[in-house]
Amino acid sequence: MPVSQWRRILDINTTGSFICAQVAAKHMVEQGKNIQGPGGGGSITFIASISAHRVNYPQPQAAYNVSKAALLMLKSCLAAEWARYGIRTNTVSPGYMDTILNEGDGLTEHRRIWAERNPFGRMGTPGELTGAVVLLASEAGSYINGADIVVDGGGILF
Repeated sequence: MPVSQWRRILDINTTGSFICAQVAAKHMVEQGKNIQGPGGGGSITFIASISAHRVNYPQPQAAYNVSKAALLMLKSCLAAEWARYGIRTNTVSPGYMDTILNEGDGLTEHRRIWAERNPFGRMGTPGELTGAVVLLASEAGSYINGADIVVDGGGILF
């Protein structure tokens, strides 16, 4: 992998997430000055990946994995640093999801392996991430800060 590609992936996944969070947090801090009680200034939820937790198989993707692992640490740092403003920062780590990004004849064998290595024997659907994201964004998750919710059908077990 050329260094330029490595940097691009980290810039998009990690630096881009930081920049978006920083802009959102500025607004949350300002709004939070008028909010009392649980929930405070707001909630930031990054989309990490099971790739932040383990090496993928069979595809090589070191830069992607490192960028998503960095998001887990960024989440933890911001959760600690921004809690004083009432801002909660969490991550969701999806497993292999059946999306357009995982389609095409060139991925048929990969998809078979991903499904085979999951207790449910299949990939997830984007809709199966909704519950975790809604929880983290809502009052129901008002005391959840610095957490990572893995949504992968138990794939991380194998």
